[in-house]
Amino acid sequence: MGRALRLAAVAAYIGWFIALRPTILGGPAGWILVAGDSMEPNVHAGSLVVTMRRSDYHMGDIVAYRVPMGDPGGGENIIHRIVGGSAAAGFVMRGDNTNGPDIWHPRPDDVVGAAWLVIPEAAPAILFLRSPLLLASVATSIATYAVLGLATSPVAVPGPASSTGRGNRRGAWMERTHVHGIRRRAPGPGR
Repeated sequence: MGRALRLAAVAAYIGWFIALRPTILGGPAGWILVAGDSMEPNVHAGSLVVTMRRSDYHMGDIVAYRVPMGDPGGGENIIHRIVGGSAAAGFVMRGDNTNGPDIWHPRPDDVVGAAWLVIPEAAPAILFLRSPLLLASVATSIATYAVLGLATSPVAVPGPASSTGRGNRRGAWMERTHVHGIRRRAPGPGR
């Protein structure tokens, strides 16, 4: 059971690494938390949109793109639909819930990727997982486990030598108690 679980975990990690690794880590996927309502009713505020990089994009595709640096909101990601334009001249973008096109015309290099998966209502869970309180709690738990786990682990202590010179095998194991830190003889074989 343990081996199968480890193999499944390794397979899941490899799958994530190949298919869903974020672009910031050199992967093909973008992870976008939607903050506004410009894509209603198709994509709601609070949704997580996983985008995939493609070689070409077409009219009607929902894509995430970066606002050019130097413009208001430079570096931010916007997720809207391609309503016109071309890869060479720049795409004309518009939100499904807006009246006019965006002022930016991204080219393929500015596009993070096309919408591949939309997970509604995911923002609260993601923001909780990224919260400093949760990260500090996990780090404290790991440190506590490491300290207490090492302090209470059994310790093998060789027993006094016998007349044969091979040591006393019976009762040679000692353990440390975590309550008082006192070593006591653990019951050995035959006791």
